[in-house]
Amino acid sequence: MNKKNFDGLDKIIPWRRLEDKDREEVMQNLASHENWKSCFSEVAPGLLLFARQWVHSAADAEDIVQEAFIKFWRRNHKIENRALLYAAVRSIALDFIRRDSRRARREASAVGETDEFTEPEFEFEDDTQRALADAINCLPCEQREVLVMKIWNELTFVEIAGALGISQNTAASRYRYALAALRNALQPK
Repeated sequence: MNKKNFDGLDKIIPWRRLEDKDREEVMQNLASHENWKSCFSEVAPGLLLFARQWVHSAADAEDIVQEAFIKFWRRNHKIENRALLYAAVRSIALDFIRRDSRRARREASAVGETDEFTEPEFEFEDDTQRALADAINCLPCEQREVLVMKIWNELTFVEIAGALGISQNTAASRYRYALAALRNALQPK
């Protein structure tokens, strides 16, 4: 037999029992993993709602949230840094939109026409919910994203400012303008 095939065999580390220190590290990693899982289950619904502002389907929003969470986790960011997590979702969603629009342009040039966009359908329990959804959709994008982050995701203005790259006062102003616009739109006439 050729000796070259067996050169690395003496470098194989033999199986060994875990030392106490190794067990602690494994358990700490497991606990950290459990923290991430519980954090994901707690934060994901709000992130999905936030991501839905930019994409057409729930599946795309789920993909964006998962990609953001994985990037966030792999870079060992602290779970408590929610503003950075929202910024990651926003960034990935905007990248998704750019990628999607480039693909649509390529397809349009290949086929000669673009597919029509279909708005996602939501089921509303009553006319009040439908009116609120319509009023929210009529808000400018900047106001709508702050409103969603503040009300449905319960972020502070500091966290919203960090996620959107704006000042805390700008976030508060956009929120105030959004509420005023909703109040005007929903007042009985």
